[in-house]
Amino acid sequence: MEFWDTGTHGVQPPLTRDAVREAEALLGVRLPEALLELLRVQNGGSVVPGRSAFPVASATSWAPDHVPFDSVMGIGPEGSALTLLDTPYLVEEWDLPSPVVLLNGDGHWWIALDYRACGPQGEPSVVWLDAEDESELALAPDLRTFLDGLVPAERFE
Repeated sequence: MEFWDTGTHGVQPPLTRDAVREAEALLGVRLPEALLELLRVQNGGSVVPGRSAFPVASATSWAPDHVPFDSVMGIGPEGSALTLLDTPYLVEEWDLPSPVVLLNGDGHWWIALDYRACGPQGEPSVVWLDAEDESELALAPDLRTFLDGLVPAERFE
């Protein structure tokens, strides 16, 4: 199934081994292969509408039944869009738990890879972090499971 939508907002230059090494050193974690596979196809950007939400059983500040997932931050310094490399600054700015790697969000909420249980070399779970009400919600045990669970946002509207 398709993953990346058209458009250039948030798209970084093609991913290189050096960029991955530098990102992992900066973030202090091993990035999951499921993420690197996506970023090798396109290094960040918008997600197709058919994969723009993740269903949840517990309400969040976003909605009672889903969280949004309209884009993925890439690895790189290009343009004004946030990238995975902004994670350390954003974690501090929004007082988020650590270690995490932010994939998507707007400041008030984030979807992140959560390394707190698995450690920096482990396979991180995926979590919803709400900076407004200081809550969190486990979304999936790993990124591949999260990606497989994505559905169209219009299913909820």
